[in-house]
Amino acid sequence: MSKMPRILVVDDEEAMRESLNDWLKEDGYEVGLAAGGQEAIDMVRGEPWEVILLDLKMPGMDGLETLKHLKEVRPDAEILMMTAYATVDTAVQAMKEGAFDYLVKPFDPDEIEILIKKIVKQKELILENILLRKKLEERDQFDEIIGKSDAMQQIFELIKRVAPTDSTVLITGESGTGKELIAQAIHGNSGRCYMPLIAVSCGALPESLLESELFGYEKGAFTGAEHTKRGRFEMAHGGTLFLDEIGDISLKTQVDLLRVLQQKEFSRLGGEESIEVDVRILAATNRDLEKAIIENRFRKDLFYRLNVISIHVPPLRERKEDIPPLAKASVRKCCLELNKDEVNIAPSAMKLLVDYDWPGNVRELENVIERALVIGGGKEIAATDLPFTGREPVSEQLPKSLKAMEKIHIERVIEEADWNISRAARELGIDRQTLYNKIEKYEIKRG
Repeated sequence: MSKMPRILVVDDEEAMRESLNDWLKEDGYEVGLAAGGQEAIDMVRGEPWEVILLDLKMPGMDGLETLKHLKEVRPDAEILMMTAYATVDTAVQAMKEGAFDYLVKPFDPDEIEILIKKIVKQKELILENILLRKKLEERDQFDEIIGKSDAMQQIFELIKRVAPTDSTVLITGESGTGKELIAQAIHGNSGRCYMPLIAVSCGALPESLLESELFGYEKGAFTGAEHTKRGRFEMAHGGTLFLDEIGDISLKTQVDLLRVLQQKEFSRLGGEESIEVDVRILAATNRDLEKAIIENRFRKDLFYRLNVISIHVPPLRERKEDIPPLAKASVRKCCLELNKDEVNIAPSAMKLLVDYDWPGNVRELENVIERALVIGGGKEIAATDLPFTGREPVSEQLPKSLKAMEKIHIERVIEEADWNISRAARELGIDRQTLYNKIEKYEIKRG
């Protein structure tokens, strides 16, 4: 709960309500006021209140009875009891019924501020633990990869058979299909799962930097090398090295990589000592490597080394039955991260999601769901919250100029990548510097 909590004050004394209202608003909180138990219950049913200041002694429905009802309606709300009749028995009873803490009238505004900050801190820790637990589960369990289509079920079976081995695996598929999740699942279900999984995005790095990232360097190996640095191969010793976008590496780096795969050893840049490594290799690409071999852009011997086991992840448009469970899972994940109550997807919105062709695959689906949750204010995602009408939008009046077409295409790819320049450059098939030059040339602005 990183934002300021909304606070509801429940007290039958108008003077107390107004005093608390003034104190809390002065500190920047959004405040609601209720004169009795039933009014408070009705307000909590209608709106989310994170903190409730509740008087114990009230005519009609007293504080303890109101506390029970409030906890039934909104169990995640934290309730601070207030009373001028403090006894151990009432304090214990209130805590048993779910109260966060107890305040004795008259109290100082600073006491309330301390307790509210304590509540905020506790909520943040709870959310942090939930997110951490979810990340650990996603890392260790391949069944977190969602898909009920026949193609995905076959992939699950292949992961079960491949994971316990040390075989090299080549994962292919379009951008955004979840190739890295497949790699995480293989590592997480292997005998190496307690050792590191080190990922390298080969397409995001120029040749010279990629070499130093993979193999490390000795002090003084080049200008600026002021200390010895371990490479990713050393860091992954005993575990798994995931080489993403392997089809983007240069022929020189391909030779160096092939040597490591064959000899299980390498030397740091500027070094003479051979370093032995025990590493399992998982690689992924969205390129056609067999076509790249024919065009002399990829070494055939390296391809055979990498392609011991092949897993192809089909695009989302070829497994439409996976879209509803993926969309629902994205809603759960985004609501958790945005600290929002979980919402449903309206049938009309789900139809649009299923009908759409998803050029950006699962990654695009997750972005669309997050956008819908942020801009939509209802209790469900409506069709109007989605940025398309079921099909890829195509302009009827496309410009004839090649430069104008290139600008339009670059703008669209960058927007789909949420201005992640490395990802956009990979999907455009160019390096980052070239993309920066084109952004400057065409004066492309964010938004």
